[in-house]
Amino acid sequence: MLQNIINELTQYEKMVLKGLESFNYETTPENIVESQNLNIKSVMSAAGALESKGLIEVQKDVNEFISLSITGKGYAKEGLPERRILKTLNDEDQIPMKDLSNKADLDSSEVKIAIGWLLQKKWATIDKGIVTITEAGRNAVSNEYSDELLLEKLLEVNKLLFFNPSKLIKEGFDLLKKRKGILDVKKEHKYYLKVTKKGKQLLEMGIDIKEDATQLTHEQLKTGSWKKLNYRGYDVQAEHPDTFPGKMHPLQRTIEDIRQIFLKMGFTESSGTILESAFWNFDCLFQPQDHAAREMQDTFYIKNPKNVNLPSDELVENVRMAHENGGCTGSEGWGYLWDVEVAKQSVLRTHTTCVSARYLAENKPPLKMFSVGRVFRRETITYKHLPEFHQVEGIVAANDITFKNLLGILKEFYHKLGFEVRFRPAYFPYTYLSVECEIYLPDKETWIELGGAGMFRPEVLEPIGVKTPVAAFGLGIERLAMMRLDIKDIRMLYKSDIGWLRKLPVKLD
Repeated sequence: MLQNIINELTQYEKMVLKGLESFNYETTPENIVESQNLNIKSVMSAAGALESKGLIEVQKDVNEFISLSITGKGYAKEGLPERRILKTLNDEDQIPMKDLSNKADLDSSEVKIAIGWLLQKKWATIDKGIVTITEAGRNAVSNEYSDELLLEKLLEVNKLLFFNPSKLIKEGFDLLKKRKGILDVKKEHKYYLKVTKKGKQLLEMGIDIKEDATQLTHEQLKTGSWKKLNYRGYDVQAEHPDTFPGKMHPLQRTIEDIRQIFLKMGFTESSGTILESAFWNFDCLFQPQDHAAREMQDTFYIKNPKNVNLPSDELVENVRMAHENGGCTGSEGWGYLWDVEVAKQSVLRTHTTCVSARYLAENKPPLKMFSVGRVFRRETITYKHLPEFHQVEGIVAANDITFKNLLGILKEFYHKLGFEVRFRPAYFPYTYLSVECEIYLPDKETWIELGGAGMFRPEVLEPIGVKTPVAAFGLGIERLAMMRLDIKDIRMLYKSDIGWLRKLPVKLD
């Protein structure tokens, strides 16, 4: 085992080990540089490799040194601005603020700084523009403050190791670091190399430093001299840099998985426009014009264009009748005067169900259609809500389609996504019967709502001329993606967190 490790050592690694052996198994990298005639970069690189193999230990000490900047040296020689004002105040007791610059021979910018420190150190007070020395200020005339003592010390020694400082130095440092450009703080890293027990056993076996062959020439192969060359063994367990292959964003991956499920189930994909009329988004789906979801607080209404064109007069009239008195459906409708101007309003679609309504008006059953797209609602951004998100919507229309068929389709869909599903009664303005789909999370032992479904009402189908039953369903994709990725904050799906994205698998479960 140890012999294999020796064979896998690079020439630099062997030289560092031999250098440590000559220094009784422990020393600094600088000593290795001098004894082995290597540069520090090669020594540290080899030391890192040797440490990963358990042959040496690399101890790292970080020392913090403080020194004076050019500005700091000037203050150390001439005194801090507040000290210079204090000396002038000691002679005159009171000085108008406007005269401080001339009397203390300071720039106006320094005066502003000095006044703040005079007040903080309680050397002076200010009243109606007059600066007056205090009793503490008079006592300070002959006694230096901790920051001034540290300035003098640094001017004397040039550089000071800031390790376990005295109380006086610590107080002075805390004061000076509040000022910009006075102190320079630098960290110096010191390394110490020490051979481990395993490394000593390896050295006792003996290490021969030979030049390794890294590239064979045509001449060596032709003459056979390659047989006498020294080759370094390969460590198949050596550390290697992490690689991050290109992959699809997890949200887009979820969307693609959903698309493929529906396509394989025989559905046709459709799409619609993000900008939609209130007619298709609400009215055609038998949603009354005074419904809460149509308020400005819930829906994005567009200023330009403010209104959009409506479909045929016949369809508009059919929808009006359905709202006012139920039309030919046998329903009583909503019992109000429907306003065509409200239906013309342009909105950012609040759901993809409007795509289903348009598709039914333009295509004759039997049909199976789904769509995936962005929808918009006036939501406050939180860990579980966004004003912009994705929905998948689908419809199945045929003479023999029943509510039971709808539940079977949904059960198959969720099964292909890997979830157990159950249904509970719900209410939607445009479907009856209606259900909400709940999936089971085994690790949390709980059921989570993940979509709604139902049979389109006659008030939706009759105005657009559809005579067959239509099963409809829809779900939010972001919530599904959160469950698949086991994240609690929906905003993670839109953050550019490259570390999180790199850790995700190429294929989601």
